[in-house]
Amino acid sequence: MTEYRRILLDGAPVQVVCEGDELVAGDGRRVKADEAAHLPPVTPSKVVAVHLNHRSRAEEFGAHLPSAPTYFHKPVSALNSHRGAVVRPAGCKWLNYEGEVAIVIGRTARNIAPEEAAAYIAGYTVGNDFGLHDFRDTDAGSMLRVKGSDTLCPLGPGLVTDWDFRHKRLRTYVNGKVAQDGSTDEMRWDMHYLVADIARTITLLPGDVLLSGTPANSRPVRPGDVVEVEVEGLGQLTSHIVSGPTPIRADVGAQPTESEEVLSTALGGDWEFRGIRAPRR
Repeated sequence: MTEYRRILLDGAPVQVVCEGDELVAGDGRRVKADEAAHLPPVTPSKVVAVHLNHRSRAEEFGAHLPSAPTYFHKPVSALNSHRGAVVRPAGCKWLNYEGEVAIVIGRTARNIAPEEAAAYIAGYTVGNDFGLHDFRDTDAGSMLRVKGSDTLCPLGPGLVTDWDFRHKRLRTYVNGKVAQDGSTDEMRWDMHYLVADIARTITLLPGDVLLSGTPANSRPVRPGDVVEVEVEGLGQLTSHIVSGPTPIRADVGAQPTESEEVLSTALGGDWEFRGIRAPRR
């Protein structure tokens, strides 16, 4: 396996290779990995994410996995990097982490079979599919602001090639404590299936990213929290939660809400409390 990262080196974006605790550029320059200014490891034209895929997540919601996966889109303006700041806008409360494996496309893929998909995958990285559930009541169909707001798509720290996704553990930590603990073995649809499914109607280009789903126990975080997603063989992606400098504008558009839909989703599908939960003040 080889791990490639993108960092700022002497002010310019440079691809480097990870060698132990050092990152090595093509011209021989070296920098300590812990001292590097990381960028997202790839520059996708699009980021596609699957809704439900892990069985534990479906069970948490008391839901059944559908007969085929469904998806949403995260705009590339949401991209963020290892050790980057994830912004919870002022006036919002329900920002949730979702640790995931991210698939990175290596060559143009269109109308391929699942058994062909491996040849179109460059490698894998760690993703955190953050969701701003305050906008769930208005954007539940598209998930545009819920999942696509600025900074809500951290990827990294690097792109790892020749990684076998089978039997790999995935953990999310909040302030050093385990918050999610899952495995790729609980995925209903594997990486090859997801790539082939999307590529039936959407051309996947080199660098494009597919987020493969999260296990149970996505919960809200707040400014000051540190969220780390660790995937066996891919490394650890760290995000720092910060408060946005300005509140959501009140003179345009739908405003953040705290409905039963918002609360039950953000707090883990506790549907039994629908309609009887004390109102939030």
